[in-house]
Amino acid sequence: MASLPSPTLRFPMPGSPASSWATYKARFSLLWENVRGSFAGANPRVCVAFWLFGLINNVLYVIILSAALDLVGPDVPKGVVLLFDVMPSFLTKLTGPYFIHLISYRVRIITFFLLSTCGMIVVAFGDSIGWRLFGIAIASISSGGGEMTFLSMTHFYDHFALAMWGSGTGGAGIIGGTFYLALSTWLAFSVQASLMLSCFLPLVMLVSFFGILPREALPKDSEAEGVKGYSRVPEREEEQGLSEEGDVLTNSMHSSNGSVFTAGSSTGSKTTRAWKSLRANLTRMRGLIVPYILPLLLVYISEYTINQGVAPTLLYPLEEMPFKNYRDAYPTYNTIYQVGVFISRSSTPFIRIRYLYPPSILQFANLVLLTSHAVWNFIPTIWILFLIIFWEGILGGLVYVNTFAEITDNVPYEDREFSLGATTVSDSGGICIAAFISMALETWLCRHQVTHGRNYCKMT
Repeated sequence: MASLPSPTLRFPMPGSPASSWATYKARFSLLWENVRGSFAGANPRVCVAFWLFGLINNVLYVIILSAALDLVGPDVPKGVVLLFDVMPSFLTKLTGPYFIHLISYRVRIITFFLLSTCGMIVVAFGDSIGWRLFGIAIASISSGGGEMTFLSMTHFYDHFALAMWGSGTGGAGIIGGTFYLALSTWLAFSVQASLMLSCFLPLVMLVSFFGILPREALPKDSEAEGVKGYSRVPEREEEQGLSEEGDVLTNSMHSSNGSVFTAGSSTGSKTTRAWKSLRANLTRMRGLIVPYILPLLLVYISEYTINQGVAPTLLYPLEEMPFKNYRDAYPTYNTIYQVGVFISRSSTPFIRIRYLYPPSILQFANLVLLTSHAVWNFIPTIWILFLIIFWEGILGGLVYVNTFAEITDNVPYEDREFSLGATTVSDSGGICIAAFISMALETWLCRHQVTHGRNYCKMT
């Protein structure tokens, strides 16, 4: 009888190419199974809709920042563009949580679509810096209201909605930065043509909300679709407050989470309820400051001061950089940063950061390091700067997405929808502060470099 081949000959020998390939294949299969397990039970329509919400809500903002140098020229601080790109958004987020519940979600989505489209048309066709800044401000209102609205909407869906929103906002950085870099640099389109093509992107927002998202999950009531409970007062607080005022709860309707609504028709009763609601929301806001708002504020101040105030001065002689001209460095830095943001904002199904202050402090250390290099020029090559800026994006995305994940995990159900929307004020607030810092810092750093024989920041 013929002897069977030795079993050891059926498998690749250790260290052989076949063995290495089998190892990589096994690791990839294990990784894929872990990814599939992380999304077990997810509704594909919810995931797709919220990813697209995050993408479209942020993509115009990223495109505008990527185009900052082309919009205002080398002699105007890019922090001016940042300021107009975020100040209207900040004011919207600062005031919106206290009245936006009176507007239905469908009306908000249509409004944001119109604002963003009109804003980009003005930016594209504006024949002066003033008109361009005005268009940027219009688009900023849409972005701020959209972020507040979509984050609040995640309250009505499972945790995958928040995870996919975060991933979509990170994807906006890559797609927006690459979109403008490709059109304006690789394909050599004009600035106007590049911006005009972006005017069609907000259509995706309408398709996602009216065509993909299962909207039956959004509650409906007599005030507005999807906002039932946004400014509710917890039952025990309203009963106590109304008893102090001598009012009587009439026609009370109790929701499943213990909140109460009054159906009294008198103007005085409605005014009292509105006042109690405002007081309750201000109390909720105070409880968000230390655990959530401050670390997110710090990380945004640091990273946007880097992006708008320091990055335009991180230049070397042209022959030492992989660019044809100096203006290419700025959108490239932004694209690398956005890659890091996308990776970290997509990480919550796999990695959770419970302590928000350590990465915020590390981001401030990045600001100190890069500002020091802009002054003393001690980092030997631009490739090291690429790594630092990538790390900057990782840290920024981690703090952003884990802040809202922690709110979802730790804030009581009846306070969660308001808290998710209200905390968005911290990122816009941080960017506003960074804009003011950047306008002065970029000017000073560039002047310092020119004085010391490095005039690259004045070149295009």
